Amino acid sequence: MGKLFGTDGIRGEANRHPMDATMAFSVGQAVTHLFKKGDHRTRVVIGKDTRISGYMLESSLEAGISSMGGISYLIRVMPTPGIAFIAQSMRADAGIVISASHNPYQDNGIKIFGGNGFKLSDEQEEVMENIILSGKLPEMVPHAREMGRSYRMEDALGRYIVFLKNTFPRDLSMEGMKIVIDAANGATYKVAPYAFTELGVDVEVIHNDPDGLNINDNCGSQHTQDLEKRVAESGAEIGLAFDGDGDRLIAVDEKGRKITGDQIMIVCAKVLKDRGKLKNDLLVSTVMSNLGLTIACKKYGFKHYASKVGDRYVLEDMQRLGSVIGGEDSGHLIFLNHHTTGDGILTAMQLIAAMIKEDKPLSELATMMDVYPQKLINVDVKSKPEISTVPQLVEAIKQVETELGDQGRVLVRYSGTQNCCRVMVEGPTNELTEKYCRQIADEMRMVLD
Repeated sequence: MGKLFGTDGIRGEANRHPMDATMAFSVGQAVTHLFKKGDHRTRVVIGKDTRISGYMLESSLEAGISSMGGISYLIRVMPTPGIAFIAQSMRADAGIVISASHNPYQDNGIKIFGGNGFKLSDEQEEVMENIILSGKLPEMVPHAREMGRSYRMEDALGRYIVFLKNTFPRDLSMEGMKIVIDAANGATYKVAPYAFTELGVDVEVIHNDPDGLNINDNCGSQHTQDLEKRVAESGAEIGLAFDGDGDRLIAVDEKGRKITGDQIMIVCAKVLKDRGKLKNDLLVSTVMSNLGLTIACKKYGFKHYASKVGDRYVLEDMQRLGSVIGGEDSGHLIFLNHHTTGDGILTAMQLIAAMIKEDKPLSELATMMDVYPQKLINVDVKSKPEISTVPQLVEAIKQVETELGDQGRVLVRYSGTQNCCRVMVEGPTNELTEKYCRQIADEMRMVLD
């Protein structure tokens, strides 16, 4: 990763470098400069989630774009995939999202999409990073008469809702279905209830009262306990948990049990295959996916490819290999025949369509994949040396892998967005999996603290 850009844009603690007003201003300038085409003014769509720091960063991005002669369109609160859609549909030059996704409120981030709706490549981010860090942006600004301006887009939410509804098959109906939505006090708090209500669904929403500080706070896709309880109590057919910026979905079945991103992928891929729509008979996930996903792919007769962690790498491999479905166990799924990026609400539409097509409850569909016991521990680190260069860690990992044999696996990797290392172990039982994962994590704390 570069000095500014991680696996998902620039991210950090709000009001501290690099996630401060000065950096946002520079990013606005750099985006405007890089996407400028001839004599035309660069047109940039800006959206955000519900974090209190979003106001500051939005204003700074807007100022940076205007100072470089660009035009910004302010959408305000909108899920990340909604910004990608709006940027593409209105033929803007770029889209910028202010969000730190599933992180707590004190963090924030800047993600950038091209006018085609796809996130920037590593090469594009490197060019932008070099321009920002060169200190030459002040020399590039135009004369005062060539400065830009900004506009507020009042109809963006409606446009995005129409797009979402059109991804749900017209020959199917959700009329009368009862669902519970956990909006994580984030970017989906308006659009998700509207979209499903317009399709005739009886919608109940929890955690949809954002105050700038409560985004992802014991709610949403990473904390589904409230949703699980409410679904079981209400008799709903499904629960939908989104993360702060709305690009992830974790589902809850009618019995109140959590359904992972891997399980959702298997259900949707199997339905696509049965209908001859699973292009190249291929599902793309990441190396973090559960061992059960690999086994299910073999069982149902389609291929599986494991990408590096990060939705951008999943997308790159999907495009390279010709796949229409891919994603991460975290619930970040990409349906490339519908959208250019992961979209939690769109994923929910496809999962509900699968339930209706198969005429089965979600609890039954979820059994298509056996979930192997998995333990993930995040270890805070001050530095990130290559794992292979730390003998104590290499030995600790090797010892666990030897003991597991072919009954599990170990994956140790640094986060691309946080100062931590993720230790993941899968094994035959919960007890052994927990034991081995803690064994490696404890060694890591001693070595890297």
